[in-house]
This record gives sequence, structure tokens and C-alpha cells, in this order.
Amino acid sequence: MKKNIITIISCFLLIGSTFSQELADTDNNVLPNWEPTYKGALKKAKEENKPVLIYFTGSDWCGPCIVLDKKLFHSTKFKEIADKDLVLYQADMPRNKDILLPNQLEDNNDLIKKFKIKSFPTLVFVNHKGKMLAYKKGLILTEYYYPFIQSVIDSY
Repeated sequence: MKKNIITIISCFLLIGSTFSQELADTDNNVLPNWEPTYKGALKKAKEENKPVLIYFTGSDWCGPCIVLDKKLFHSTKFKEIADKDLVLYQADMPRNKDILLPNQLEDNNDLIKKFKIKSFPTLVFVNHKGKMLAYKKGLILTEYYYPFIQSVIDSY
């Protein structure tokens, strides 16, 4: 009986330490520089010769999106990569439509149709002409996003 309790406690401690290391790099004060419009993001991508990362999210209702936002987009590592090599656009589809401007909602709906987005979160990389380069659907461990993002940057 004592061995079972010790084993269970050890498992909880191991799991807790694993997840705490992933959260160590996140900081709610680290904010990525999202472009306010999709057209503006494409224009900036052309000027700076960078790919655009479009983040399809339901910011106020999608649980996996909220986790991804906190663990990936609020990390120092992601901000450094994005500032150097990416143009960011957040295609948000919140339940509370008042947090978006009417033209943003329309643009985001158009992008969802264009790229056939069926689930959130989804990351889509496009060139300055809006041609899709790569995409990744769903929530995975944060550490797995970095090689994917880097491969898009390297091949651009």
C-alpha cells in the first residue's frame, strides 16, 4: 500500500515538474506585434520579405486557443522569432463580436472561407500575395511549434 502511494505521489511530482518547465518561458507581459489588418500584414510582408503567420482563433471561447495563446504567443522565444522573421495577423472569431471592428470580422470570415478553416486553433503561413505556404491545426506541445515555424522561415 505504501509503495502505491509513493508511486502515485512520485508520478504527480514528475508530471508537475514537466509542465512547470514548459510554462517557465511564458509571460503575460510579452505581447506579439499583431498587425491590425490582413492587407496591412501582406503589405508589411512584402516590404520586409517575410512570411505572414495567420493565427485563426476563437479568443474568448476556444479553450485550446487560450492555452496556445498563453504558452506560445506570450513566450519570449516566440516574440524574438516573430520580431525577426515573421509578420503576424490574428484572425479572431470571438463570440463577443464587439471586441472586433466590423471590417475585421468581415476580413476574418473571408480568410476562414479562403483557407477552409474547420477548427481552431489553426496556424496558416502565407507569402505576401496571400498564397498558403504551410499550416498546422490543433493544439500540440509548445516545443513542437518551433521546428515547424523555423522550417517555414527557412524555406521562405
